[in-house]
Parts: sequence; C-alpha cells; structure tokens
Amino acid sequence: MPSAETLERFISRVEANDHVVAIEEFYTENASMQENQQPPRRGRASLMEREAEVLARARRVRSHCVRPVFVAGDRVVVRWVFEFEWKSGKSMRMDELAYQRWEGDRIAEEQFFYDPAQLVQP
Repeated sequence: MPSAETLERFISRVEANDHVVAIEEFYTENASMQENQQPPRRGRASLMEREAEVLARARRVRSHCVRPVFVAGDRVVVRWVFEFEWKSGKSMRMDELAYQRWEGDRIAEEQFFYDPAQLVQP
C-alpha cells in the first residue's frame, strides 16, 4: 500500500509532466499498463520507451489530477485530465481513470479507462 506521501510525490511528478521519470521512479520493473480492454504492455523499460515516443509527438502537455484520489489497501484510483497540443497542430483533451495495484511504494499494474472517442491522431 502506498503512503500518502508517496502518492503525492507520484502525482506531483506527473503534474510536472515528468511522465517518463514517474514511470522510472514509481513503477516496478515488471509493471504493466493497459488501455481499456487492450492487451497490457509489460516491463518498466518498455513503458518508459512508449511514453517517451508519445511525448515526443507533443509540442505541449498539461497534466492534472482531479481529486479526490481513492485508496483501498493496495488499490488506487486516480482521475487524470491531460491536454495535448501535438506538433501536427491538433489538440486533444483526455479524461481518464487510472486503476492501479501497488506493491509497497511502486505501481505493479495499471489499467486506464477512458472514452476512445477522445483520441485524436497527432
């Protein structure tokens, strides 16, 4: 179960748009991420690489945690709002829920729930 301090550090890191560093600091080596019902992606290094690829297509990103954050034992639910300005000139706002399973102070599994209609190809 993550401490309140750990959760706040994680949220602060994401809100500072240090997404790749957040994965490095707060995810287990074998962590998984899953988009809605898609197959999960596995491995912290792979997750960091994919995140960097997505962010490289953005001119600007704004990340905001919508509180409250829900914690029940090792399960955490965070509502995020991300605003992307892509290098292509398109923009997108993404509102999602991240359902996480923590192992101590690190995220082992994360599944994102969002309406895919929000997605805009950069």
